[in-house]
Amino acid sequence: MSDNLDPEIQAYVDACQRFTPTDDSIEARREAFLQACRACTPEPPSGWTIDDITFDGLRLRRYKPSGHAPDGGWPTLLYLHGGGWNQGDLDTHDWFAYALMQRVPVAIVAVAYRLAPEHRYPAPLEDCLAAWQGLREGRVDPELSRERLIVGGDSAGGTLAAGLCMALRRDGLPQPLGQLLIYPVLTAREHLPSMHEHAEAPLMTVVGLRRSLAGFVPAESDRLDPCAMPLEAQDFSGLAPAFIAVAGIDPLRDHGVAYGQALRRDGVDAEVEVVEGLVHSGLRAFGVDRVERLWDRLGAMAVRYTAHQ
Repeated sequence: MSDNLDPEIQAYVDACQRFTPTDDSIEARREAFLQACRACTPEPPSGWTIDDITFDGLRLRRYKPSGHAPDGGWPTLLYLHGGGWNQGDLDTHDWFAYALMQRVPVAIVAVAYRLAPEHRYPAPLEDCLAAWQGLREGRVDPELSRERLIVGGDSAGGTLAAGLCMALRRDGLPQPLGQLLIYPVLTAREHLPSMHEHAEAPLMTVVGLRRSLAGFVPAESDRLDPCAMPLEAQDFSGLAPAFIAVAGIDPLRDHGVAYGQALRRDGVDAEVEVVEGLVHSGLRAFGVDRVERLWDRLGAMAVRYTAHQ
């Protein structure tokens, strides 16, 4: 199926495609991804403290409102970056934090989790869980709340955020107050309609997705593990409330739609927003009306979830 883009989204796609790897090595692909992300990164908002810390061997970036923390500490989002599980780090995704920081006084902790293919599943998820437990125990920063905690991520980071909730449920541990999932990968199977309708969509193809999955979950048994691919769960009850945003022109569109349906079926509050005309990674298309509205919605959901204790 051909995907017709409106001029604003086409301009964004064209800008991203200027950053092509110099060769097919993982190092070249990581460098091209970094440069593409940096080109879309806005200026950081004033009035925030941003620093890098090391916690139990993990590298974290902490974005915290300046001034005195409220009673109980700053409400906090644990943010897990995208990049196909094989790209991305603390420098590629400042854009996410900066955009959210413009809207809400919620602290953000980003995780530089280990990357595939050097570190396949479950290593990336284990790093995310370690950061989460550090927040829950108040060991990352005493000014961050131990209770008003949510998790979120885009693309592969959305997979890890949903997987984190699955792993916490598996281990009998408390859920986040909410999960923000932006165009996540939720199954390695290719049965959903959007996987065929938009198989060659701009900036995300089914062929590219297969390559990423081959590095992250090469073993078939792992592809059936709900902590790796959350749509493979048989039961979705007891998970955190979810806001799931998906792009209309994306093979992953129906991953998020199906996940929202599964959560609601099993009694979990879940909202799904399909942004028509948007492509995968389109959250970086700043200045486009539909993207700015989505950012406003993400900010509102972060406030809603962290308001509950």
